[in-house]
Amino acid sequence: MRGRRIGVALFLLAFVGMGAMGAENDEPKYSPSQKEFYLNEAELAFVQPGLKLDIQSVEVSGTSVTVTFRITDNNNQGLDRLGGETPGTVSASWQLARINPGDSQYTAYTTRIRTNQVTGQPVVQATSETNGTYTSLGSGVYKYTFSTRLPADYPAGATHTVGVFAIRDLRALAEQLGLFQLVKTGRYISNDTFDFVPSGGEVTVVRDVVRTEACNQCHDPLAAHGGGRRTTQLCVLCHQPQSIDDLSGNPIDLKVMVHKIHRGRDLPSVRAGTPYFIEDEDFSEIGWPQDTRNCTTCHQGGTQSDNYKTNPSRAACGSCHDDVNFALGTNHAGGIQIDDSQCTICHPADTGLEFDLSVTGVHTIPNFSKQLPGLKVEITGVTNTNPGNKPTVTFTVTDSKGNPVDATKLNQLSFALAGPTTDYTFVTRSAAGVPATENALATAKPSGSGFTYTFSTALPADASGTYAVSAQARQTYTLAGPLLGQSFAARDDAFNPVFYFGVGGSQTVPRRKVVDVNSKCNVCHKKLAMHGGGRLNNEYCVFCHNPAMVDNPDGARAAGRDVPPGTVPTSINLRFLIHRWHTGEELTRDFKIYRTFGIFSPNEEVFFPGDRRNCAKCHVNNSNQLPLPAGMANTVAPREFFSPLGPAASACLGCHDSEAAAAHAFLQTAVFPSGKSAESCATCHGEGADFAVTRVHAR
Repeated sequence: MRGRRIGVALFLLAFVGMGAMGAENDEPKYSPSQKEFYLNEAELAFVQPGLKLDIQSVEVSGTSVTVTFRITDNNNQGLDRLGGETPGTVSASWQLARINPGDSQYTAYTTRIRTNQVTGQPVVQATSETNGTYTSLGSGVYKYTFSTRLPADYPAGATHTVGVFAIRDLRALAEQLGLFQLVKTGRYISNDTFDFVPSGGEVTVVRDVVRTEACNQCHDPLAAHGGGRRTTQLCVLCHQPQSIDDLSGNPIDLKVMVHKIHRGRDLPSVRAGTPYFIEDEDFSEIGWPQDTRNCTTCHQGGTQSDNYKTNPSRAACGSCHDDVNFALGTNHAGGIQIDDSQCTICHPADTGLEFDLSVTGVHTIPNFSKQLPGLKVEITGVTNTNPGNKPTVTFTVTDSKGNPVDATKLNQLSFALAGPTTDYTFVTRSAAGVPATENALATAKPSGSGFTYTFSTALPADASGTYAVSAQARQTYTLAGPLLGQSFAARDDAFNPVFYFGVGGSQTVPRRKVVDVNSKCNVCHKKLAMHGGGRLNNEYCVFCHNPAMVDNPDGARAAGRDVPPGTVPTSINLRFLIHRWHTGEELTRDFKIYRTFGIFSPNEEVFFPGDRRNCAKCHVNNSNQLPLPAGMANTVAPREFFSPLGPAASACLGCHDSEAAAAHAFLQTAVFPSGKSAESCATCHGEGADFAVTRVHAR
């Protein structure tokens, strides 16, 4: 049967995976130049997006290395890497490296020579190659023979590794065909590595210090060099002691580079005025969102993740502590060290002691010390809850073992009151009118097995629905270390309890759960602790960071801050503020928060390492989806293009900060003759709609 041409309409069906019917004739042929499938009448093309490259085996013949691999789509259908049989070409770059006998790190065969721009001397860099030869075996299976040859004296009994990253890009084709979703998502990447011993023995030596999943706690996903390198197993093939950056002269050994990047602006060298950069990218402004002494944030899950403490080295330790010169003994109490053989004499892995010279000991964070007894506040009830009343809170204070603690002898104890839970607009304030907690140390009273505190702030006369109370509590300590003269200041902060109550005895309806600090925020932050460390619970943060709250330019100016005259306030509503913070340097216009004790500018200071389209990275319960619950408040935002912002606009315009985005939101906001306003956002962006939040943020 002669084939006939089936055009774009059928290709659309094929692309979204409507299905396929078997045929006895030749396979469908795709002509990229004509953007059409050539199909037999009894056939329907079935082509799925996606990419997976799987290395199946490696053969060594003399000094030649050949890899057998298969490339498939998401439906496990074999792909034509040249794009003749299936849409989209697949490009691949290959790496080859070994772990020398007695070593624990890679040395690459695939290398190049560059000139060090600092010293003028040639430097070696591990790299990848693309100029080998391919042989097709059918059904997406290929052989690739490296153009790089093994040296005649290569260690055949050592662990060797082949690495590859491959890219299949369908975006241009999808754009031509009007496939909106694939225009956004049609670039697919696959990484794979394969360990082998050329002489045929078992692989017993590997490098498995930091796993990709540890990086992806924050990076979501790890994607370097244009996004093609996405696994640490691939990264270590090039980023090892062999490689030097030709522009900066800095080593790009992974353990050195990653430590320096993550310490960033806190590096001693950076603080002393020397920027840290690799190629043309300056990492001197990087601020890791947790304490860099949290080694196990990254060092977890791998068979060698304990290397940081069991196998300390001058290179690894000196990367963070880069004011130490081991060759001269500068800033090193142990004096000159010409190699790593003596490190563990002073720095054993773990003695069980905090603050000693063991690797775990010197990385002890005082506020995480096991010596702290722990502090817990539990709110057990609230009375006097009618409109206009001053509520009384009953609560207990204990340590982590349940032993009672005298609340009146804490270093800090304060309470806050906010409501309603449909969307907070009322919160306790200071005499100056800014959101604040009430100091309870002087007026908290013992009551039975606990204590009571009565607010000086009354509930609004028109209060209704559900309100909430929360607490801050802190005890400070001086911890003694095991070494002579050691002492460390430490804080024990209680996790902020939140207690909901119905005004006047009405039904209690807690605030909707939007984000969970422990399962979401603390994945990256480890322990999110704001405003001096006492705010630990995002359900408490929204008390003050509510739709009615703005920053304080006039107060900041009065405090001597550099605030331009005429600066109007901006919203500090959490859903608006957090999106602006995490967009950071990708904001299209300036965004500053003016406070009496400082100015925060996320677009100058914040680089978010993840993909902000992954709303579930922070949100729970599909709380990012539209429509939003009824009863939410408009957000006061005088510095934006229009104010107030509707509930949806206040979230979306946090990331999408352009004038065009604001105009779109404004046009979708109606103000009725009654003065009430409403948004129509969910019409197009509600779940199930053509431009649903989940669709336009698809990755």
